[in-house]
Amino acid sequence: MKGYAWANGAATILNAVANWKGAAFGIELKTRAEVELDSTGQIRGDVPGVDTRLIETCAAMVLEKLGYRYGATVRTFSEIPVAGGLKSSSTAANATVLATLDALQEDMDLVEAAKIGVAAAREVGVTITGALDDALASMLGGVVVTDNRQMALLRREEISCSVMLLIPEKKLFSSDTNTSRSRLIAPVADVIFDLAMRGDYERAMTVNGLAYCAALGLSAEPMLLALQAGAKGASLSGTGPSYAAIIDEDKMEALLAAWRPLGGRVLRTKANNRCASKGQGI
Repeated sequence: MKGYAWANGAATILNAVANWKGAAFGIELKTRAEVELDSTGQIRGDVPGVDTRLIETCAAMVLEKLGYRYGATVRTFSEIPVAGGLKSSSTAANATVLATLDALQEDMDLVEAAKIGVAAAREVGVTITGALDDALASMLGGVVVTDNRQMALLRREEISCSVMLLIPEKKLFSSDTNTSRSRLIAPVADVIFDLAMRGDYERAMTVNGLAYCAALGLSAEPMLLALQAGAKGASLSGTGPSYAAIIDEDKMEALLAAWRPLGGRVLRTKANNRCASKGQGI
């Protein structure tokens, strides 16, 4: 009994750490999951070099919720760097939940499926707020705005844009974020939330990036270079270390030239509006 699924990554518009309100949009980087059920009763993650507690907990929670007692082996294959701020955890959780449902030949509302991944992330300690914004941007595609304390989806719409990502070599785990410093910028986060709710996503993400770079002691230089190259919006994604810029394709070469000396990887992608899905098709 094998199940398969895939989900897309996301980039930040408003990080929810400061005031529990979050916004993010899907991007076309994918994580695929494979879940193989067995009769052992043991759940095991098989992803070399990666902490597998999250995906194991996701599979366990789906099985428990639906009343099954199977064991499972969970494997994920991802284009998204771990601890880069591009929602690798949320995406892996979503793909695992859907792949487990696929193996069981069961269906579930996508928002409810994403909330299982959020609960699993909280249980294993890889999130501060539960990251409902990240989970729903990955699961539903498009732009989402959420209240992570109330576990509520406040706004969702499609977005069409080209995106460039700067992915430094270092890793920054969400669980290591300085939450007390982040919460000092809550008044700014309230303003960003209002911008996001009005659909002014590019300006929202830029203010978010400047505020969180200041709070977390990270460089805003990649954002300023992006804006100088003609980006419509740029931000630190999540709590870093990656940066995302919404930019027209004809300006990408200028941004590539500006970002290349900073080191790390530069990726070109697009916003994703498709929902995550069970099965092997893409």
